[in-house]
Amino acid sequence: MPRALTLGNGDLLINFDARYNLVDIYWPYVGRENQTDGHICRMGVWADGRFAWIEDESWQRSIAYRRDTLVSHVELANQTLGLRLRCSDGVDFHDPLLIREVEIEDLSGRPREVRIFWHHDLRLFGNDLGDTVFYDPKSRSLIHYKGKRYVILGSMGPHGFGVQRFATGKKGLNNARGTFVDAEDGVLSQNPIEQGSVDSTLGVDLQIPAGQRASCSMFLGLGEAYGDVATLGERVRGRSAHIYLRRTDHYWRLWVARDRFDYGELPEEVVDLFLRSLLLLRTQIDNRGAILAANDHDIVAFARDTYSYMWPRDGSIVAAALDAAGHTDVTAHFYKFCADAITADGYLLHKYNPDGSTASSWHPWITREGGEQLPIQEDETALVLWALWQRFLRRADVEMVKPLFRSFMRAADFLASWRDPSTGLPWPSYDLWEERRGVLTWTCGAVVGGLRAAQSFAKAFGEREMAARYGRAAEEIRRGMEEHLWMPDLQRFARMLERKPDGSYVPDIAVDASLYGCWRFGAFAPDDPRVEATMLAIREKLWVRTDVGGVARYERDPYQERAKGDPAVPGNPWFICTLWLAQHGIAKARSVADLGESVPLLSWVARHALPSGVLAEQLHPYTGEPLSVSPLTWSHAEFVATVLAWLEKREALDICPTCGTPKFFYRQSRGEMLPHLGHETGVAPA
Repeated sequence: MPRALTLGNGDLLINFDARYNLVDIYWPYVGRENQTDGHICRMGVWADGRFAWIEDESWQRSIAYRRDTLVSHVELANQTLGLRLRCSDGVDFHDPLLIREVEIEDLSGRPREVRIFWHHDLRLFGNDLGDTVFYDPKSRSLIHYKGKRYVILGSMGPHGFGVQRFATGKKGLNNARGTFVDAEDGVLSQNPIEQGSVDSTLGVDLQIPAGQRASCSMFLGLGEAYGDVATLGERVRGRSAHIYLRRTDHYWRLWVARDRFDYGELPEEVVDLFLRSLLLLRTQIDNRGAILAANDHDIVAFARDTYSYMWPRDGSIVAAALDAAGHTDVTAHFYKFCADAITADGYLLHKYNPDGSTASSWHPWITREGGEQLPIQEDETALVLWALWQRFLRRADVEMVKPLFRSFMRAADFLASWRDPSTGLPWPSYDLWEERRGVLTWTCGAVVGGLRAAQSFAKAFGEREMAARYGRAAEEIRRGMEEHLWMPDLQRFARMLERKPDGSYVPDIAVDASLYGCWRFGAFAPDDPRVEATMLAIREKLWVRTDVGGVARYERDPYQERAKGDPAVPGNPWFICTLWLAQHGIAKARSVADLGESVPLLSWVARHALPSGVLAEQLHPYTGEPLSVSPLTWSHAEFVATVLAWLEKREALDICPTCGTPKFFYRQSRGEMLPHLGHETGVAPA
């Protein structure tokens, strides 16, 4: 089930599913460890002898966020119970603390006795062996612990601070389902302690006058010792849950700063999703630098592995988008993370855990014939260089780059030398979809972008010989793309060249959305006729011809396939691939009218987001429901990058009638569009 709400602060990440169940608690790293292991933590309501869990079909749900912040805005109505709930959830911007407030309104017109229950199926360190949960009279809370993982669960209501009703018990043993069953009669066992595979439930009693409202709240805090979580409990007791939510609400409004940009003619739905995407990107970034691809634990059922890893490619695209949006403080740790991860030979591996260790991989170290090969996707090494240079263009933050320079130039040396002398192109590596090995148009374009970034850095730091070497290598790869990857008879680039055991290459001519890489990182101009023809082929061959629409990855894409054999559906529509079409239209636009042609694609993305603004990886081609993980960090990054490209191009196309130049100029040092002098007086700038 898709994650409809994601809340976090860079240390703690909390996910709620589309039924408003709490399903993931990642701490102390974003993406590692999941203290629920993806299991459901329920919320339920007892009223006048009747009971319903929030996941039941009897509820009408609206699951969203407050505007421009990372505090939820959830409305739940149950006609059978005669109640409406308004819920606010937030992970404190500083502490490892989740606050949940509930306002309950009577719809029946009579006085009500209502009890709210919160159930927690915790599996500390990601497993259910050897946990303990107990009622702590000192903090008046429930505490789960195992080793150096402690979780405190507390509540507040008309009775004041402290857990009022509680149950601790076993689950998954001798037919024990868990303490949530105990809540369904409105009464909890008050069992004070349990160990092994355990869970807990706490409850709050409310008396609601006819047609009136009452409120209560609970909190969940994490630490490595009893003292850590007890201190969190005392802070909540002293400040109140409401103040914690209020300060978190204000912090994220300041962080996202809606008035930072002039959005021109962009529709409101696009602007709202742009700001929501910025906030969601922040939730997926660990404070120590790892940018996680996704943290939807349900994908484990598909592959017995997760997306909770740092892929350098995804991370680079996210970092470039955030840098362009002005959030450079967030991304600085990412570049250091990558610099530390670069091997002695100059390349980055497949993916990394949030703590910097090497992650799981399916890329072998030997070829089918038994020879050695590097298990890498070379674009991942190149794009970190490319992204860092995009940042430097805007910030010129020499002090940040200085300690990273040697590591990144080692990566540039690798890119420049790891090439087949017969073609000038990089040696084969794995593609961005991680399905095939060859010399990809995407990868070649990325390596050109990485080498040109390295050339620019070397020039800036006075390393002329290095700069010349990187520049020559980039140009040789570009010429190799013209000679070997451009298919004159097809009038488009090939997806890749497959290297045979005898050293020869055979082109793979499938139309693949990743062909957009031929221009995106600077190998060719977006209005080069060869690029235009290639992007036209992507639109014609990969557009999903159903009511859903969107662009598939490539022809006959089998991943999460939902429409096998339907010629109208080359594959499921992906947000990133659809946005690549929009980016190309923006890059080659020469008038405001041209630029307007990309807006419908941005609106398409906004319409197909979840009501909360969350973007999945892909969509069902017939129903439009989200497929695979959500949120996918890359999807939100491409949306942010596309909107920023649109805004920058819109300013560049806004011509001054007095002097015939753009009314605004770009100041690289601060990433701002500023008016040039003379417009108010009618005097052209010097």
